[in-house]
Amino acid sequence: MGIIPGVFLKSGILSIYRANAVNSRIVQLRSQSDILLNQIAESDYMVTQDSELIDASISLLANMYSGRILIIDENFKIIKDTYGLEVGKTTIASGVIGCFRGADSANHIENEKYIEMNMAIKDPVTKERIGVFVVTTSTNSILETSTLLSQKSFVLQLLISIGVCAISFYFSGVLVKPFQRVAKSIEELTDGYMDENISIPDFTETQLISEAFNKVLIRMKVLDDSRQEFVSNVSHELKTPLTSMKVLADSLIVQGDEVPVELYKEFMGDIAEEIDRENNIINDLLSLVKMDKKAADLSVKSVNINELIELILKRLRPIAQKQNIELVLESFRPVTAEVDEVKISLAISNLVENAIKYNNEDGWVHVSLNADHKYFYIKVADSGIGIPEESIEHIFERFYRVDKSHSREIGGTGLGLAITRNAILMHRGAIKVYSKEEEGTTFTVRVPLNYIA
Repeated sequence: MGIIPGVFLKSGILSIYRANAVNSRIVQLRSQSDILLNQIAESDYMVTQDSELIDASISLLANMYSGRILIIDENFKIIKDTYGLEVGKTTIASGVIGCFRGADSANHIENEKYIEMNMAIKDPVTKERIGVFVVTTSTNSILETSTLLSQKSFVLQLLISIGVCAISFYFSGVLVKPFQRVAKSIEELTDGYMDENISIPDFTETQLISEAFNKVLIRMKVLDDSRQEFVSNVSHELKTPLTSMKVLADSLIVQGDEVPVELYKEFMGDIAEEIDRENNIINDLLSLVKMDKKAADLSVKSVNINELIELILKRLRPIAQKQNIELVLESFRPVTAEVDEVKISLAISNLVENAIKYNNEDGWVHVSLNADHKYFYIKVADSGIGIPEESIEHIFERFYRVDKSHSREIGGTGLGLAITRNAILMHRGAIKVYSKEEEGTTFTVRVPLNYIA
């Protein structure tokens, strides 16, 4: 950026110099020629060509500019030639003809390196054109000066370029250092997470990069903590049923043949329950893993949502009847949407099943379906035990339970709402929860009618 403009600047300056030098030469020639033209017109030089003073002035002017002067009469005959080569000859040069017709001219013939001027000699009384004064002068001196300037400017340009490069390398090193620190901080991630956030306020750009990096770092730490907690919870949840089965089995082994039939049946029933619980956890984990996959795994098709919800409630109604819970569906309009039927069905089932499980006896669960031009809305409200305010933000986390003892009592794995949330997010939807302890809970779901890839 420092060198290239200098190249164009040098070229432009030399071009301007040559143009100005040529124009200056033309002005000087015209000014000095006008004096001679007046002397020639006021004398009888056009007839006699006999004037030592005029001849001397013509020779002086020609020598001064290393040029040649021709004087041509009205018959296009050359009556004076400072080179003495063409006196007496006739010329029909276009510049001479043009001058007789009333157009003086001054031309710079750049490729042949000379200037040619054609000026009319006018009768001082009648103002008629009685001859043409032709001056040709070489531009070699201008070109030599231009070449000299070009050489000197090249040396200067070279020195400036070296200086610009040196300064550029120095300042680029200074400017890049903050970015190198950012890069180094990012590379440290390969050895593990950093304990502190980075702050490089040297430039606005590095500050913005630092802030963005810190946000990513915080998010990565949260994800890592979540991953570790998830692994710990999975290990615990899978180990607990196994531990119970081991204790029950060991008890039976220790007592051997002396185990009463009733106790044997009870222990075997408990083992079967633990096996079922282990199986439920594994199935929920598999469902959650499927939900974690990219949205491209969705099998999207047009589904009648009214019929889908009715089928889900029909399947869950026996569970509700055991607790004498009223299960009601309210559909405001027919709804057809592009969804993955299996995943959206699993999400709705989890919400309704939780509303039944965590309800009070003789309670109710109300499910409503509505839609507008863009989304369909599902609301699942219950009269259950509610969720404490401090737990609401955690209920979609894996293995999180509000009341662990109650959850174990009804067989919950703590994965249902995580599965539900993932299924809805895969459909580019949203889920919200409103709850108050001992007053009930309401889940609202919004899903686009048309799937957005």
